[in-house]
Amino acid sequence: FTAAPEFPVTVAGGAPLPVYVAAMGPKALRVTGELADGTLPYLAGPRTVEEFIVPTITAAATAAGRPAPKVIAAVPVLVTDDVNEGRARAAEALGFYATIPSYARVIAREGADSVIDLAAVGTAAQVTAQLRRYLDAGATDVVLSPLVRTGIAALEPIWDVAAAL
Repeated sequence: FTAAPEFPVTVAGGAPLPVYVAAMGPKALRVTGELADGTLPYLAGPRTVEEFIVPTITAAATAAGRPAPKVIAAVPVLVTDDVNEGRARAAEALGFYATIPSYARVIAREGADSVIDLAAVGTAAQVTAQLRRYLDAGATDVVLSPLVRTGIAALEPIWDVAAAL
């Protein structure tokens, strides 16, 4: 489909349907800023959001005469009192991202030692503080992507963090 302004995507009743692209590279961000409503980057840390994603996509939108796009940071989250075990679980779940060139560039841009450093892992207070960094960096929204999916009970602490934001 085409999401250009002259061909807006709509839902029943004619309301526009927002289009978000999982863009993190410079070309993808420029096209997203020109044509879409925002980006939904996964594992892009706060520094990358602030210093690269927001300025790149916003400049493209401005040049195209469009409003500032949303930057919806999707962050892997694990709320736990055992931070070391949580980081080990994050390493298991996220390790393969370090082998993907676009994510390797994000890890380098972020100045992180590992992809695990891009996950919000820790107590509820620690995770809340980590997620606030994304909002302070210019993300318009934050999506919490649970690293554990072992049932409702495992998700409740994440819902508490979401409510605290």
